[in-house]
Amino acid sequence: MARKRKGLPVDGWIAVDKPEGVTSTQVVAMVRRQTNAAKAGHGGTLDPLASGILPIALGEATKTVSYVMDGEKTYRFRVRWGESRTSDDREGDISETHPHRPDRQAILDVLPRFLGTIQQIPPIFSALKVDGERAYDLARAGEHVELAARPVQIHSLDLDDMPDADHADFVVRCGKGTYVRSLARDLALAVGTVGHVALLRRTACGPFVESAAIPLDNLGLLSDGPGLQTYLLPIKTALDDIPALALTEAEVRRLRLGQPVPVTELADQERASRLSDGETVRAMQGDQVAALARIDGAELRPVRVFNLQPL
Repeated sequence: MARKRKGLPVDGWIAVDKPEGVTSTQVVAMVRRQTNAAKAGHGGTLDPLASGILPIALGEATKTVSYVMDGEKTYRFRVRWGESRTSDDREGDISETHPHRPDRQAILDVLPRFLGTIQQIPPIFSALKVDGERAYDLARAGEHVELAARPVQIHSLDLDDMPDADHADFVVRCGKGTYVRSLARDLALAVGTVGHVALLRRTACGPFVESAAIPLDNLGLLSDGPGLQTYLLPIKTALDDIPALALTEAEVRRLRLGQPVPVTELADQERASRLSDGETVRAMQGDQVAALARIDGAELRPVRVFNLQPL
């Protein structure tokens, strides 16, 4: 018999504004402790060096983590020209220096090279596995690490500021798997020098943005009912890009039992008729997401069911 999980059935998302010097795992533990939630996880790791938006999934929201991790992210970052580091950020050891410093026009000239689908070699200090071992473990042990280039999507990349000759600030919107540290390294090489990330902040992670985030220092507010409700976002927040389909109580009951519902029998025929075969939808019961379901030929089949209390 499975052991019952300790804690309360808190379901939803909390966007935390993580400061530098704290790991993502530590933030998850802090949020879980303050909310006494039975289950928690995060929607995309932020390195200790980085600050910014870290979405925390509680309870049934953990079933939607992959949708946030696959979503678009926005970062502000500062490149330090003339100094490469082993980790491609300021925490690594200096591995090379270069006297050249690019001017504004030189930087603007290379930015178009980094738009769209590009090939990117991840940093050797990353969690990717090489022959079953984490790359950062091998790098820390002094072993040679060689990672293959892989495609990533860069939606936009803009030069934001040049505070001095040694630094430049950028804003990037990118897809899943993009390493900003690699982007900084490659930008420096493209302008004829070397470089690394000096500052990094995530300003958006999927639908989660700074305006709805709670600073880490204010997590104590989550231990009281009104405070928790202020920052607790519904599960559907992570699924906003997925079309919604209104279901009746009987239709929801069938999906929760793992049973398909014939598309022609759905109550919401207006929306159902516009769905394509293979398309995933949010099955909604009122304002609450009851399940993720997929159109499979003539049937609507459950993919993920959410065990939530009725509103």
